[in-house]
Amino acid sequence: MNTPDVHELYLLEEGMKKVAYTPDSKLPNTGTFKFEKEDHTLGNMLRTQLLRDPRVQFAAYRVPHPLNHSFVLRVQTDDGYGPKEAVIAAASQLVQQLTQLKNNFDREWGLKQISREGGDDFQAF
Repeated sequence: MNTPDVHELYLLEEGMKKVAYTPDSKLPNTGTFKFEKEDHTLGNMLRTQLLRDPRVQFAAYRVPHPLNHSFVLRVQTDDGYGPKEAVIAAASQLVQQLTQLKNNFDREWGLKQISREGGDDFQAF
């Protein structure tokens, strides 16, 4: 069949960088990031988080081709705040939010397990 190997969806090839940054020569404080082996999941989360920052003027992403697992993120920021700084801050905030989500899920899952072990007919889900 013509389907690619599953590992090709997430493993970087030798010498390939996960993220490449290209500053825009025409607009100040603007740059393009190309993320390899990622898709809409990360692209949309980063874009959304970037747009929550009041110092970010523009953030958008596109997937050049649906069969290539990469996306291009374009970011424009205010003076004194670079696109790299904005993306790093957005990624850090996402890690914090996802860690909190995981902790909340683990806590609720633990409570569900405790309620089952208690022998009650109560089920949380």
